[in-house]
Amino acid sequence: MNQDEYFSVHAGLTINVAPLAPHETVPELQDFPSEIPPLFRVARECSSLDDELERALIHFSKPETAGLTQYLAAQNSKINLLLSFVLAQQDDPALRFTTHTFGASRLTYASPVALPIGTAVRVKIFLDNPAAAVYAYAEVADCQAENDQFTVHLRYTRLTEDDQDLLIRAALFFQQKMLRQRAQQRSDQH
Repeated sequence: MNQDEYFSVHAGLTINVAPLAPHETVPELQDFPSEIPPLFRVARECSSLDDELERALIHFSKPETAGLTQYLAAQNSKINLLLSFVLAQQDDPALRFTTHTFGASRLTYASPVALPIGTAVRVKIFLDNPAAAVYAYAEVADCQAENDQFTVHLRYTRLTEDDQDLLIRAALFFQQKMLRQRAQQRSDQH
């Protein structure tokens, strides 16, 4: 699937964006996975285990296993809370921005400074649902002045397939949330 075929959703995720220094280069595709910080790899693995747990819990939907299912879900929630706290320590306030849109191929955010098109950047994306963080490289695809800020459009240049799947799931979560809110608003109006 072509990167441009992934949809984006309007949602505010915390991100860190660091333009590469003149002497830095984007790692080669084969070298990129080894550069990903260990905590980001652990978060991705935990998210994959969450998916497996959810699939397994479907088989435990009988009344006699309800207690076990609740216990496992509670333990999973505790681990996700702890993981979210630990991942938050990777957030650098000096590099922090909030996305306007994000997806599995690109994101946009507002910045007080313009970035030239083609600028390579290192990106950290912090997700709440699933509780994870994504480490990637991107390049500035567009940068437009709006009021006293600039809307920066980034296109990923290095992103693992597993992290791409995480971003798809996160985008779907936000989309489902927005659809539920719209349905609730319609029912409230009637």
